Amino acid sequence: MEKYKENITLKDVEKNDAISTYIKRGDDVLSVMGYTDHSAGHTLKIASGASMILETFGYTKREIELVEIAAYMHDIGNVVNRADHAHTGAIMAFTLLSAMQMPPEEIAVIISAIGNHDENDGRPVNNVSAALIIADKCDVRRSRVKNQDIATFDIHDRVNYAVEDANLEIGEETREINLKLTIDTSMCSVMEYFEIFLARMMMSAKATEFLRATFHLYINDAKLM
Repeated sequence: MEKYKENITLKDVEKNDAISTYIKRGDDVLSVMGYTDHSAGHTLKIASGASMILETFGYTKREIELVEIAAYMHDIGNVVNRADHAHTGAIMAFTLLSAMQMPPEEIAVIISAIGNHDENDGRPVNNVSAALIIADKCDVRRSRVKNQDIATFDIHDRVNYAVEDANLEIGEETREINLKLTIDTSMCSVMEYFEIFLARMMMSAKATEFLRATFHLYINDAKLM
């Protein structure tokens, strides 16, 4: 009979050299392709946001710990290719977490969340998945832009760089999740933001509904969703 390690946490996963390496190298791959930051800094921010969502809404301590792990590992598949990185990452996570002797029931939750976090073909399938989606899709900010030459910005760079301030607010009693952005409209119009991020905002709204809550988007104090 196989023995599993109970209560593996984010701290345990962070100490895993293979996982850390694949996250770093995945970010390197995306840097070459001209993408924004997908380093451990991004994944730890998502882990913090996703855990805050579940904690505020009263979900279990273990679900909160699992969403932190899923969030930290969610972009690991980029080390292979950006295309289909959610599915590749889920398979990698299965292998890596199995080697750490995490129980299969917990691995199943994590790989379902990772495999469904991309807006092209994913959807909320459990509480961990829903919180991961919301935190990930709402991480738009100037500091994610790696390109330092504004003259060569593509639209993704401009949209992220235009965000001067971003706050994800979770209301425990109202069961609302509000993403409040301050955008420099001289660099990016509100319409351009929607052109790039509409699918992500709609996915965030569906994930919020999965958690029996309501999602709202505010840009420059105007309520748009």
